[in-house]
Amino acid sequence: MSTQEISRSRAWVMAARPQTLPATAAPVAVGTGLAVGRGVDHVLAAAAALIGAALIQIGTNFANDYYDAVKGADTDDREGFTRVTQSGLISPESVKRASYLTFGAAVLVGTTLVYVGGLPILVVGLLSVAAGYAYTGGPYPLGYHGLGDVFVFVFFGVVAVTGTYYVQAAAVLAAPLPLTIPPGTLPPVAVVASLPVAALSTNILVVNNVRDMETDARTGKRTLAVRLGYRWSRVQYVTLLALAYLVPPALWLVGPASPAVVLPLLTLPLAASVGRTVCTRTAGEALNPALERTGKLLAAHALLFGVGLAVGI
Repeated sequence: MSTQEISRSRAWVMAARPQTLPATAAPVAVGTGLAVGRGVDHVLAAAAALIGAALIQIGTNFANDYYDAVKGADTDDREGFTRVTQSGLISPESVKRASYLTFGAAVLVGTTLVYVGGLPILVVGLLSVAAGYAYTGGPYPLGYHGLGDVFVFVFFGVVAVTGTYYVQAAAVLAAPLPLTIPPGTLPPVAVVASLPVAALSTNILVVNNVRDMETDARTGKRTLAVRLGYRWSRVQYVTLLALAYLVPPALWLVGPASPAVVLPLLTLPLAASVGRTVCTRTAGEALNPALERTGKLLAAHALLFGVGLAVGI
């Protein structure tokens, strides 16, 4: 479909990049599964965490679309999905304004979580919004200096899963507006359980950056893939896959989880298939589907992991 045939509403959907939203739902599924398994689940807190995380993801996508275009990182040679700012489908100022409005909506949703989680969730929420903006915006854009992978691992993995668990546990176990982390609301197992989501979420970015490596290098966007090159970026992808599949059996064998926690191993055939593509192909015609399949892998792994954690931990 040519850009002339794309409606404005369709263009906004493209700018929001719905194919990235598994990175939003996955940590909520795992954090909520753990909360159910430990008897501290809270439906309203989980829903607010999901909506807030989705808004931060979409706001980050809008900001990325805008700043990559105005900084020249998006060019006609790029092999990825259509960017609405660079292609002229939506004006730069409209996309920039949409990112600000979406981040603002995330802050509003976050106020309900602050009532439950207090000062800790306020700090984490503001840092998440700031990091989402700083991914491609600001004086030192993280994605342009090889720090995008760290941002995704931390905020869309560790912080998102532990934050989802924390707000539910705080709603059940603590008084409103705590100034510190209440006892029992952030157990070590929550951090461990966050690692598979962190790993697979980061792998979505790895595929994206491997696909765009040549154009990013020409335009001065020094992603981690550009810095590492094809070989070590593939090593990174496989290492993160290994982490995602080692954590569930470790929780079962070392404790405290039930055997159901190894359910994510059912997704190993998909992981092997997409991993093979990432390790052998460089063209967008192969890596665009691999990007979507990595998102599906994240969603399936997280759903099964969440179910396994809910059964008993």
